[in-house]
Amino acid sequence: MTDRVAQAGGVTPSAAGANVRVWDPVVRLFHWTVVAGCILNLFVLEDGELPHKIVGYAVAAALVIRLVWGFIGTRHARFADFVPTPSRLSAYVRALLRGEEPRMLGHNPAGAVMMLALMALLAAVCLTGWMTTLDAFWGEDWLEELHEGLANAILVLALLHAAAALFESWRHRENLVWSMVTGWKRR
Repeated sequence: MTDRVAQAGGVTPSAAGANVRVWDPVVRLFHWTVVAGCILNLFVLEDGELPHKIVGYAVAAALVIRLVWGFIGTRHARFADFVPTPSRLSAYVRALLRGEEPRMLGHNPAGAVMMLALMALLAAVCLTGWMTTLDAFWGEDWLEELHEGLANAILVLALLHAAAALFESWRHRENLVWSMVTGWKRR
């Protein structure tokens, strides 16, 4: 009974008060689905072939679920919790440049902007990928180049995102990558 009560409240039973659940299963599944899908479609699967399309549709479905979850999900999953105002973002960036950025349980303002940018690029990649299957756009080089360029932009931003996560992990002495696996962070 204590385990269920502690977990419902977001505190680990083994270290009551030390850890809190931040990333729910929907957020974590979305994150790792996108990571796996991007790796597969950028480096493993042949462009335009059926497996590439299936992975693309799976990522698109995950994105739709995550967008809905951003309005109805748990606290740190909701857009209202982390989408920064311009003043919050600029204050955070100034603090970051001084090396005084605060540690946050959910997304920090810069991470939130990165997440929104990656989600927008994912939506654009999914849309342009789907468009390449339509008769109206069949064989259009510009569309295929746009699709590829957007996918490459995701790769660049994802690498920057991963580097920032490692940097923040070091700065705040906390394994942010592992917290996206387990869902738990220290209070």
